[in-house]
Amino acid sequence: MKKKFIVLGVLFAMFGVTKMNAQINLGDRAMGAVSKGISGFTFSDADAATLSKAAVAQMDKEHEVAGPTDPYTLRLNRVFGKHTAGDGYTLNYKVYKIKEVNAFATADGSVRVYSGLMDIMDDNELLAVIGHEIGHVANHDSRDAVKAAYQKEALIDAVASQSKTVSTLTDSEYGKIGSAMIDSKHSRKQEAEADLFSYDFLKKNGYNVNAEESAFRILAKMSEGAEASFIDQMMSSHPDSKKRAEDAKMRAEKDGMYKPYVQQKIVNTVPVPAKKKAVKKTATKKK
Repeated sequence: MKKKFIVLGVLFAMFGVTKMNAQINLGDRAMGAVSKGISGFTFSDADAATLSKAAVAQMDKEHEVAGPTDPYTLRLNRVFGKHTAGDGYTLNYKVYKIKEVNAFATADGSVRVYSGLMDIMDDNELLAVIGHEIGHVANHDSRDAVKAAYQKEALIDAVASQSKTVSTLTDSEYGKIGSAMIDSKHSRKQEAEADLFSYDFLKKNGYNVNAEESAFRILAKMSEGAEASFIDQMMSSHPDSKKRAEDAKMRAEKDGMYKPYVQQKIVNTVPVPAKKKAVKKTATKKK
C-alpha cells in the first residue's frame, strides 16, 4: 500500500474516523533548522497556496484518483459542482478511492474526498463535511497549517533557514511537507468556527442544516467501536463528535429549523439510463 500523505484539514482531527499509518521522521537537519527559528520569515497567502498546490499534486500521484466518468466523481460533481467559489477562495475537488473515512481542504482550495466517506454519508451530510473543510480554508486555518509544516519540515538547509521568503522545493521536500502536515492539529476555537461555517454554508444554500448534526452522530457512533482507543488518542485536543452534534442541534433549534434528520439513500453508482420503448411502425396500405 502506498504511503498516505494527508495534507491538512485531516478528518480524524476534525470529524473523527480514519487510520494513519504514516510516520513522521524529521531528521537531524530538519530539527536543526527548526531550532534556529525563522526570524524575519514571512509567509503570505500566495506562498501557502503555492506550497499546498504542489503538495496536493504530489498526493494525487500517491493515491488512486477517481476518473472523470467514475461514479464517485459524478456524484461529487452533482452534489458539489456549483460550490466551487466563495468569498476569497476558489475550489477544485477530486475523489480518492480509499475506504478510509476522510476529507481535507488545502490553502490553494484543493478539496479531496475519500470514497469511504461517500459510502457512509448522504448528499447533505457530505456537504456538511465539505463545508467544514472549506471553513478552514476561508478562515485561513489551512494557511496557518501549511506555514507550520513548512517551518517544521521544509527549512532543512541552512540557507533556507536564513531566508526571508519561501524557497523553491523539490518533489521530495513537498512530500515531506505533506507528511509534516499530518501532524498539524487545529485548535478547538478553529474547529468550532469551521463547524459554524459549515452550518451557515448549509443554511445559506438552502440545504438541510440538520445534516451537520447527523454527520457528527455517524462519526460519534463509529468512534464507539474498535477504533475508539485510536480516536480518543487522536482527538485528545479536540471537542468530541457528540458534543459537536449537540452544538449543531442547538444552532438549528435557535433558528427554529430543527427536525431529526433522516438519512437519504446513498448512491455512488452511475444511473442506468431508461430504455426507450420501441415504437411499432404501422404499415401504410397502398390505395
